[in-house]
Amino acid sequence: MKAVLFHEHGDAGVLRVADVERPAAGPGEVLVAVAGTSFNPVDATIRAGHLRQVFPVALPYTPGIDVAGTVAALGDGVTGFDVGDRVVGMLPMTAPGAAAEYLVVPVALLAAAPTAVPLADAAALPATGLTAWQAVFEHADVQPGQRVLVHGAGGAVGGYAVQLAAGAGATVVATAGARNADRLRGYGAEVPGHDATAATGPFDAVLNFAPVPPDDMATLAGLLRDGGVLVTTTTPGPDTVRAISMFVRPDHDQLAALVDRVDAGKLRIHVADRVTLDELAAVHARSDAGTLTGKTVITVQAS
Repeated sequence: MKAVLFHEHGDAGVLRVADVERPAAGPGEVLVAVAGTSFNPVDATIRAGHLRQVFPVALPYTPGIDVAGTVAALGDGVTGFDVGDRVVGMLPMTAPGAAAEYLVVPVALLAAAPTAVPLADAAALPATGLTAWQAVFEHADVQPGQRVLVHGAGGAVGGYAVQLAAGAGATVVATAGARNADRLRGYGAEVPGHDATAATGPFDAVLNFAPVPPDDMATLAGLLRDGGVLVTTTTPGPDTVRAISMFVRPDHDQLAALVDRVDAGKLRIHVADRVTLDELAAVHARSDAGTLTGKTVITVQAS
């Protein structure tokens, strides 16, 4: 089968498409014929070797923490899925990734894929959708009637967070550039501008998904009401407010709830670009150069 691998840490040039042996599902595992994966910034960070202390990976390593595909085989003891079922999941950061034609996944990480979107596009949901869910509901505990600021809402995580917070009954203000403003308004957000100075507080929660300098984090913190919470996936918040730095984790039940919202028309998956496996290195290069915008899905056709 075909898979993208890197044998050493480095720039995007270390990524190669190679022929490798198809894996077999063991007990409690499912062999998935991959329809798609997606690019997440952490993929490039792991490839470059910047997170070796946090996420040590065995080389050669295949990137891609999101997977969407069909069940090709079941390991011993697996229940709940049949061969041919459409599935979606988020993989552990240190496990072999989904930029491959076939992948073995622990069944506990998989949920039924949404039927409202093409299967490959469903790969744009797991990691970013779970990040948004955990930020909105676990860490910020967004409630009806609250005011929520989503900073960096133009990205995939921010777009899901806007939809989830608005769906929870909050008034949502989103910062984003003009390219994404209309889409975010369609999700139910007010979009006053692209940076934190455009927003007017106070807010019960500020969710930051943009890489910002510490001074900007202080500005975001200043928009909180007394007792409010700042949740960030990038720069840590100041110690003058309740600030939570978070990192996403796989969660089957939360992923299934996200899928239900997609199929009910309550959560929209936005895909900016679709490429093939042999174009993945170019996607990494664009990310390194800061020119990659929106969510990119890598489509795969298992042979």
